[in-house]
Amino acid sequence: MTVTLDASTALVVIDLQKGIVALPPAETAAAVVANAGRLAHAFRAQNRPVALVTVVGGAPGRADFSRAGGEFPADFADLSPELGAHPDDILVQKRTWGAFGSTDLHEQLAGRGITQIVLCGIATSIGVESTARFAHEYGYNVLIARDAVADANPAAHAHSVQTIFPMIAEVRETAEILTELG
Repeated sequence: MTVTLDASTALVVIDLQKGIVALPPAETAAAVVANAGRLAHAFRAQNRPVALVTVVGGAPGRADFSRAGGEFPADFADLSPELGAHPDDILVQKRTWGAFGSTDLHEQLAGRGITQIVLCGIATSIGVESTARFAHEYGYNVLIARDAVADANPAAHAHSVQTIFPMIAEVRETAEILTELG
């Protein structure tokens, strides 16, 4: 399959931070972070926007499953160093699963004329899928980097990648995206 990148494409990296990359198996998380880092460096080299999204709290409301223990540790939202955060990056802090619901990410992307996002991060079935759904509803062309997403729940990951993403996005490998970037 071919990769099509719009002239105005941004990379959106979901929750590749200290407190989240510890959740999936370590080798899987390391591969996701490495691929996301490669994408981030390539996007910056092409002067394309990179949005680094971190989760810093939870949404209000009750749920059967809630995080015990109160506040997150002080270093919970520290970005993975492999991403090479740059002063020109869009930095977004969220308190919901998706990156659009509780932030100004849509306004920041729309203000730059972005029509497509390449999406990667952890967890596939939570933050990545929620962000992909909102992006699709906002009218962005969504491209998921299949080998740059992971989930602590393998069945949930497979469901997102095989069932949900093909309905709202294109799904390709990091190498294919990098080749198209040139």
